[in-house]
Amino acid sequence: GKTTYCQAMRAFLGRLGRSVAVVNLDPANEALPWPCALDIGELVTLADVMGSLGLGPNGGLLYCMEYLAANADWLRERLQPLRRHYLLFDCPGQVELYTHHEALKNIFAQLATWNFRLAAVHLVDSHYCTDPGKFISVLCTSLSTMLHVELPHVNVLSKMDLIEQYGKLAFNLDYYTEVLDLSYLVDHLASDPFFRNFRRLNEKLVEVIEDYSLVSFVPLNVQDKQSMRQVMQAVDKANGYSFGDREQRSLEALMSAAVGADFHFSSTLAVQEKYVQSQDKAVEEEVMDL
Repeated sequence: GKTTYCQAMRAFLGRLGRSVAVVNLDPANEALPWPCALDIGELVTLADVMGSLGLGPNGGLLYCMEYLAANADWLRERLQPLRRHYLLFDCPGQVELYTHHEALKNIFAQLATWNFRLAAVHLVDSHYCTDPGKFISVLCTSLSTMLHVELPHVNVLSKMDLIEQYGKLAFNLDYYTEVLDLSYLVDHLASDPFFRNFRRLNEKLVEVIEDYSLVSFVPLNVQDKQSMRQVMQAVDKANGYSFGDREQRSLEALMSAAVGADFHFSSTLAVQEKYVQSQDKAVEEEVMDL
């Protein structure tokens, strides 16, 4: 959902009066659905790399990112006309680029030396919440990404408007967004015969996640303006935009960034209410069918 996020956030910020530009750093994006101010396809494409070097999709993406890192001057030159814009970088979705490969990390470091204030927005499909095993995996991936990328980080549970299609959640939504006591999740996993033999492993994994105490999520529904606003505030707080002077800020807007946890809770509560209402409606319809 990262390309959808960039498209929706570009439109949302544009309506607020910001000068927004989208930078496509994903060489696998062939048909972009939105105007793109800068496209890595001008430098290198995944299709060309796969065809000329005989690499598969994964190896090809790694090569493309290494090629971009080696040609940082090209990126700097293309970004120069966009210095007065709020930039959205659409990056590749390959997970190893953010967990242990160095190319994108080096590109982000270069951007920082060029005085770009960056924040990483990590999108996670909300359907993982319906599967405890997958959710633990997502938590580990998110933590690994945060530690490796070394940027202010906002984890987002995307496609919240579709979550009721994935099944009923074992716990309230705030349990997943705030990453509360994960021992309950391990107990829930233990009820599955397949995971029962891996209880000790899962306990150690959640101990690592809880010891770092870094991972939490902001729920996102790109169709909901309030949800988009909450994500925007979280990102603005992470990259320092909230405290800049490019937009005239009221005291209320400043305080909303300073005490973002309260607004985060309100956002989660609103999504939770919608989710519960959809579940109740589904139960009523089942009863009527009976």
